[in-house]
Amino acid sequence: MEEHLLIQISTKIRDYRKERGMTLQELADKANVSKGLISQIENNRTIPSLMVLLDIVSALEVDLNQFFKGIGQNNNTSLILVKRKNEYEAFEKELAKGFFYKRIFTKSLKNTTVDIVLLELSKDAQRQMVETEAFEYKYILKGKVEYVFPDQVIELNEGDSMLFNGRISHNPRTISDESALMLIVYFFENN
Repeated sequence: MEEHLLIQISTKIRDYRKERGMTLQELADKANVSKGLISQIENNRTIPSLMVLLDIVSALEVDLNQFFKGIGQNNNTSLILVKRKNEYEAFEKELAKGFFYKRIFTKSLKNTTVDIVLLELSKDAQRQMVETEAFEYKYILKGKVEYVFPDQVIELNEGDSMLFNGRISHNPRTISDESALMLIVYFFENN
């Protein structure tokens, strides 16, 4: 499966940081950047400049060749992609409570990379408003969700869907007595 370069890089940064037992703040301090920037990079919310990326890799004390090994390679030529639910990759995004993401597929297509994830949103889920460098499609599989935007709040029920520009600050909240489950499709524009 060919993964989007941004997602591959952010995943490697997060994995190396956790492997070394470093906090976001420790990595930020060593790379001379803000903790918020590291969080945004790890959560696919921003693309680091080349110099910042090199500073982060250096702060992780990883050889550049090792870090970039395998990034951008497509070793799967199959036209049929199957992923079993036990193979979904759990991952964390921004500092948040009650947000449980699982990546299903990521695939680059001509000018777009599609990243498909499941998000289980617990009743007490909390985080700050966020922005994403992608268009976002949300489909509510279970529960009721309220999407908060700077100038409006949209309520979505089971079976409802929504597409919006993720560059608009947003935050979902569960408004039912149980957790909500959403299918999310991110559409990243490739330059």
